[in-house]
Amino acid sequence: MSTPKSHVEELGFSSKHLFSPLELVDRFPRSVTSSETVQNGRETIHRILNGDDKRLMIITGPCSIHDEEVALDYARRLVELRDQLSEKIFLVMRVYFEKPRTTVGWKGLINDPNLDDSFDIPQGLQRARRLLREINDMGMPAASEFLDPVVPHYIEDLVSWVAIGARTTESQTHRQMASAIGIPVGFKNATDGSLQTAIDGINAARQSHSYVGTGPDGHVCVLRTEGNQDGHLVLRGGRSGTNYDSESVEQAVNSLSSSGLPSGLVVDCSHANSNKDHEKQPGVFEDVVSQRVNGNESIVGVMIESNINPGSQKLGSNPSSLEYGVSITDACVGWSKTAEILKWADSQLNG
Repeated sequence: MSTPKSHVEELGFSSKHLFSPLELVDRFPRSVTSSETVQNGRETIHRILNGDDKRLMIITGPCSIHDEEVALDYARRLVELRDQLSEKIFLVMRVYFEKPRTTVGWKGLINDPNLDDSFDIPQGLQRARRLLREINDMGMPAASEFLDPVVPHYIEDLVSWVAIGARTTESQTHRQMASAIGIPVGFKNATDGSLQTAIDGINAARQSHSYVGTGPDGHVCVLRTEGNQDGHLVLRGGRSGTNYDSESVEQAVNSLSSSGLPSGLVVDCSHANSNKDHEKQPGVFEDVVSQRVNGNESIVGVMIESNINPGSQKLGSNPSSLEYGVSITDACVGWSKTAEILKWADSQLNG
């Protein structure tokens, strides 16, 4: 008679031990400078969202990080550019490590840092944290999307702004996660263009929740959240069309007000708002900035997908052959065009 399989053997997966978030934080602790960058970044964004700071937040950077040297090159350029701009703009670098996929594909630096399906997640977590620390040490606050609900414990103390993506904005897991983090969090409208899903997410994240999760020590525990009052809407367009124009923004503001929420929102110039054509992003950006210049203070932020070089490239089977500074996910605006439109925005805002 054969021995019955254990319940673990009946499950469709294998497991491997991973160091805890606290262990990684101890290995790569925040410096004084990075701590100050994060604190100042979060506080500034909080004031911008509440209308107490009149600067326009601009979140710009690669669609996804796949090469740390490219990311650091971009961060240095962004810091240098920031020093040339006025106090009308608050820059935040987009530093995304997790990529939601419609079906399958490369899921980001944390999941597959070597770009070869080796899925060395421990290395990915270490590289992501080290990169965030270096960017914050430059005095540049970082924005990221939180996709896996366990990952934030490893990096959240180095992030100043968080996105909940269009595919996860309806997820109770992600709404609870947003409720637990003390970071301004933007909920993107759904992929079909619906705003209500994101508005419901914002409202849910403002509340206290109790649920089963993992703590900083890596152990499963019952988490009790305080609620996040800095949730806000991110307009990214959808299958129904773009939603960055003044009429769409007004409709979004009315929907937020009807739900008893603050009217401050961010416009994503990429994704469905540019029909995933990176060459259309500058036009969307200019339209949104012009709305702000013409008095629409509900627009508190703009997001651009930008890299060193424009366009995108396929990952392929030989990562060493990749072109420097070109996205392997969504196509991005190149650096020269990014600098040009940011300087243009600065001049318009100074009118």
